[in-house]
Amino acid sequence: MSGSIKKNGLFIFIVSISAIGGNIAGNLIGNKFSDLSFLKSTFSIGTSKPLILDFKIISLTFGININFNIIAIICIILAIIFCRRVS
Repeated sequence: MSGSIKKNGLFIFIVSISAIGGNIAGNLIGNKFSDLSFLKSTFSIGTSKPLILDFKIISLTFGININFNIIAIICIILAIIFCRRVS
C-alpha cells in the first residue's frame, strides 16, 4: 500500500471521528445547558427521500443523509487543520 493512500485513509478516518465526536459533544452540551441549546440543532445534507428501484425480483434502495451540528463543523475544521500541520 502506498504512502499517499495510507495518508488519505488516515485523513478520512480522523475527520469522520471528529464529526462523530462533535455531534455527540454538541448534543450533550445542548441537553445539559439550556442557554446553549442551539448547539444541538442539526443541519441535514443529503436526500430527503431515498431512491427506490423495484425490479420485482429484488428491490434496491439508495439514499444518504448526514446530520451536522455546529460543534461537529468546528471539530471537522480543527481536524483538517491538525492533519495539514502534522503531514
